Amino acid sequence: MPQRNQAALDFLASRRSLPAKTFTAPVPTRDEVTEILAAATRVPDHGKLEPWRIVVLDRAAMGRLADLAEARARELGGDDEKIAKGRGQYDLGQLAVVVISSPKPVEKIPLAEQILSAGALCMNVVHAATAAGWGACWLTGWPAHDATFCARAFGCLEAETVAGIIHIATPGTSALPPDRPRPDLARLVSWA
Repeated sequence: MPQRNQAALDFLASRRSLPAKTFTAPVPTRDEVTEILAAATRVPDHGKLEPWRIVVLDRAAMGRLADLAEARARELGGDDEKIAKGRGQYDLGQLAVVVISSPKPVEKIPLAEQILSAGALCMNVVHAATAAGWGACWLTGWPAHDATFCARAFGCLEAETVAGIIHIATPGTSALPPDRPRPDLARLVSWA
C-alpha cells in the first residue's frame, strides 16, 4: 500500500501565487537560493540531460535589465505602455531565478520533452521557494519572449528560450490574496 504524504498534498492543494510586485526585502541568501535550486532541479531530465540552465538575478542585475528592456522596447518602436511593461518586473524585482530552456541535440529525446523539463523546473522552483517560506511568482513578460533581449540579458543562444522568471522575496502583505477560480475537473478530465 502506498504511503500517503498528506503534508505535501495539503501544501499543493493550498498553494497560491503571490503578486511579485508586492515582494520586499529581504531575499534569500546565496546559500538559501542554492538550497532551493538543489531541491528544484530534481525534475524529469531524461538521463541527466539537463536541457536547461539557470541565471540568478540580484537587485543590481534587475536595474540593468530594466534599462535593457526599455532600450529594446524603444528599438522596436514601442509606446510608453510597452516600455512600462518591459521595465516593470525588473524595476520592482528583488531577486529572481531565470530558467533558460536549453535543448540538447539528442535525437532519442524529443524536443517537446526537453522544453517541458524546463517548465517542470520552473514549477519546482516556485514550490521549493514557497516551501522554504518565501514568496514566489513565475512571470515572463514580452522581453522574455524577445530573442534579442534574451541574448543580451541572459546570453541566450539561438535554440534557447526563457521558460520562466521566478521572483523570490518576502511577501509584502501578511494577508493572502483571494483565491482564484480553479479548473472544473469534471469538464476537463476524461477517463479511458
